[in-house]
Amino acid sequence: MHYFDTVVVGAGLAGATAARVAAEKGKKTLVVEQHRHIAGHCHDAKNEVGITIHTYGPHIFHTNNKEVWNFVRRFSDFNYYQHRVLSYTEGCFIPFPIHTETINELFGIQIAASEVPNFLAEQVRTSSFDTPPKTFRDAIVSQVGEKLYTTFFENYTRKQWGRDPSLLSPEVAARIPVKANRDGRYFSDTYQGIPSQGYTAMVHAMLDHPNISVMLGADWFALKDELEASTTVFTGELDRFFDFKYGKLEYRSLDLVFKTFDKERYQPASVVNYPNDYDWTRITEYKYFLDEKSPSTTVCFEYPKSEGEPFYIVMTKENMERREHYMREVAALEKTGRWLFVGRLAEYKYYNMDQVIAAALHKTGTI
Repeated sequence: MHYFDTVVVGAGLAGATAARVAAEKGKKTLVVEQHRHIAGHCHDAKNEVGITIHTYGPHIFHTNNKEVWNFVRRFSDFNYYQHRVLSYTEGCFIPFPIHTETINELFGIQIAASEVPNFLAEQVRTSSFDTPPKTFRDAIVSQVGEKLYTTFFENYTRKQWGRDPSLLSPEVAARIPVKANRDGRYFSDTYQGIPSQGYTAMVHAMLDHPNISVMLGADWFALKDELEASTTVFTGELDRFFDFKYGKLEYRSLDLVFKTFDKERYQPASVVNYPNDYDWTRITEYKYFLDEKSPSTTVCFEYPKSEGEPFYIVMTKENMERREHYMREVAALEKTGRWLFVGRLAEYKYYNMDQVIAAALHKTGTI
């Protein structure tokens, strides 16, 4: 039996943050990670042409939380990248998310930003949907109307989630920004950027503390009977922790296909969505993120799939009901003071990166 003050399951952002907080409180901390690398799904590395690739798809850091921003900047400088996305539809690259220029280009009109609310209200007035929204479709159409919904969201959602949008919870739509202005940035947060040496380097710095030990390629479930800890911070899959007693929770995965081309640029923005054409949902061109210079460029095609590495929770009624059963078990364990559950997988909850860090800072502050 090996004793530690704190055992952290997972070396992603939740786990690395929790480990750092515990270590700085003088706790001897072991981080157990099943992958053979740190940084979880924000892992990145330079490829053969010197471009920093995000192994599990693009990650853009953005936050309005000053505490979180100050925390991450302890471990990395940032390239102050402002994320802009285009959507390829009807043979054109149209700015996304929906804002004044999107509407003008798609409808072939010229309205001012001040006219956007009235324009959208008219689109909504002539559309049909349930109030309050019962589904993803209702949530989008109630904001922007049917034309914008069918152009940008309907088929993209079918590809992304593998089901009709009417079967998805309206909460899924909470992430989608709509702007009544000319701000073409995807995010409007006060603080935005990409760690200048990459996310892996930032997480490495977070874990670089004399009180932290890291085991890579190690399955905590196989080792847990040999580990004793005052507190265990779990960031893995919620249903697996409880041996699937209430049934399996559903996740969506991605088939990520990387291609390098012998050209300076492949597309006119770092990310281009493909809501209606082709089988992929989007293409990411990575050299935009850190302004990397190379005569070649590397892009990533994303093909959603139902099995594989768990990327996204699936917010259906059935999954959310299962989650409630599991979270009652979590609450009972956390009351003992010996367990903490943090992160997307462990809470079966959609989190942005800053929200993961904020949750980890908050919860591990009680250790």
